[in-house]
Amino acid sequence: MVIEKDRVVTIDYELKGADGEVLDSSREAEPLVYIHGAENIISGLERRLIGKKAGDEISCVVPAAEAYGERDEKLVFDVSKSDFGEGTEVEVGMQFYAQGPSGAQLVTVLELEGDKVKLDANHPLAGEELHFAVKVVDVREATAEELEHGHVHQACGCGCDDSEDCSDEGCGCSGGDCGCGH
Repeated sequence: MVIEKDRVVTIDYELKGADGEVLDSSREAEPLVYIHGAENIISGLERRLIGKKAGDEISCVVPAAEAYGERDEKLVFDVSKSDFGEGTEVEVGMQFYAQGPSGAQLVTVLELEGDKVKLDANHPLAGEELHFAVKVVDVREATAEELEHGHVHQACGCGCDDSEDCSDEGCGCSGGDCGCGH
């Protein structure tokens, strides 16, 4: 089965920056499982995976415009330290979510000067060319429920398929309820 829209895809990957530094990897962790075409991964990588099947490996370079976008200096701005609330420690490099015009967004503290805090609302990888090495582990049809919810439902690992009542107390199965709130 090949990768196309609305298929559940499992990949192992390594992500490096243009300088060769490893930025992220699934090699020592769990593979990444996502619904293809549901905007769960960056568009540039998603496009390059179309038509691949289990066992295929690709290496590709995704330009910033197809990843997290170009840096936008309008997203670098100053706020007052008092905006963080009394007694709140603020340090350079801290990251937190702030409410923006299009919802919650990650911001990074760039510098502190007196009562002024310079923040950057660009994604940390904005403006970066990303180098991927990817191995496709599995491709399957998404269930109707996964497509409705927009994410993958995985079995709990106790041996049931999490869509039936599980007799293994404490395993975390919820009898078909993925716990996503839908």
